[in-house]
Amino acid sequence: MNDQADLSHLADIAMPPPIAWWPPAPGWWILAVALAAAIAILACGAIRRYRRNAYRRIALAELAAIRPTGAPASLMAISAVLKRVALVAYPRSEVASLTGAAWLAFLDRTAGTDAFTKGPAAGLNQAVSGGSDVTAEAILAAARRWVTHHRTEA
Repeated sequence: MNDQADLSHLADIAMPPPIAWWPPAPGWWILAVALAAAIAILACGAIRRYRRNAYRRIALAELAAIRPTGAPASLMAISAVLKRVALVAYPRSEVASLTGAAWLAFLDRTAGTDAFTKGPAAGLNQAVSGGSDVTAEAILAAARRWVTHHRTEA
């Protein structure tokens, strides 16, 4: 008997083979290229910033080597490091001739603080000449903060 309704002759539904993961669709290639380009641009920017801030790292190392004894020699060394950093970051014509209150005002203006004119490092000029009892630790802390936070010219 050849019955059309006999269920014993049924077979499973034929499924197509699964879609292969390789090669990816063109959209994935475009996304991969865009992602690689973005990573390359970010890496170049990070390397450029690292190199551009090398003078800051060197100055911080020099400041770390200074022992804040309060003696005029250590305070003069701090001032010398600040002057060298300023000469690297700003035009020589703007920085080289600055001394005294103008130098301290420049330091405050470029860092956006008042640590050198009114704050703990305000007596830097008098301390260097031996006429003030300003703590060297406060001056050193203000110098470190200036080295790390001053704004350079574009």
